[in-house]
Amino acid sequence: MHEHWAYNSRWRRIHPGAKGLLTFCALVSALVATNPWYLVTEAVALVILTVWGAGIPLAQYLRVFLPPLGFLAAGGAMIALSWQGPGSGQHFALHLDPSQLPRVAILVGRSLSCLAALLLLALTSPMTDLISLLRRLKVPAEILDLMTVGYRSLFVFLEAIHDITTAQAARLGYATTRTAMRSLGSLVAVLAMQVWQRSLALDQAALARANDGPLFFLENEYGDSRRSFVAAAVAGLLLMISAAVLRLIGR
Repeated sequence: MHEHWAYNSRWRRIHPGAKGLLTFCALVSALVATNPWYLVTEAVALVILTVWGAGIPLAQYLRVFLPPLGFLAAGGAMIALSWQGPGSGQHFALHLDPSQLPRVAILVGRSLSCLAALLLLALTSPMTDLISLLRRLKVPAEILDLMTVGYRSLFVFLEAIHDITTAQAARLGYATTRTAMRSLGSLVAVLAMQVWQRSLALDQAALARANDGPLFFLENEYGDSRRSFVAAAVAGLLLMISAAVLRLIGR
């Protein structure tokens, strides 16, 4: 889903290096800052920038943004709550530890800010653009090849899952709980076989070209991107300076 909006966002033609620079600065700012209100403000600003600036629909953005909050809520609860086991005549009980609330606030704010920064990059830059950016940054070709193969295989297996579940549903394979469990087992078995067969096919394809050289694909032309880099650098510096100043003055 996020690839669809990445290809159709207003920032599609902005150089991925500029978006990567802004994302990197936002991550550094989130890691440096210790003020929960600043972290939440940064997260909100990044969300507004992604939704309003890049043109990502709010409903679609929330579909990606909200699921990680469950893990964040669980992590915050583990820190804020302390438990007392049975012993000394006392029963098992959970207690809220007020001394841990500042840590929870920083954790939540920092996680929200980092999540918003990563979504800014992921929802405005297709995977092919990100791989091209990593290639320019001299990331090892082997890692990029694995990313490319995994990225393309993901869509192949999603299509296979859709076709198999559609065929099973047409034969009432999910009409009852018993048949649904049986259909799910068949789906897992078929996908396991397809993963094995496709991995062998990829290995044979690599051997056929003697594993010579990385995988290449067409890259987009971004024209004069100096304004994008300048804007990203200025915004990123403002974020990092603000976080550093607030930390130095103890706020």
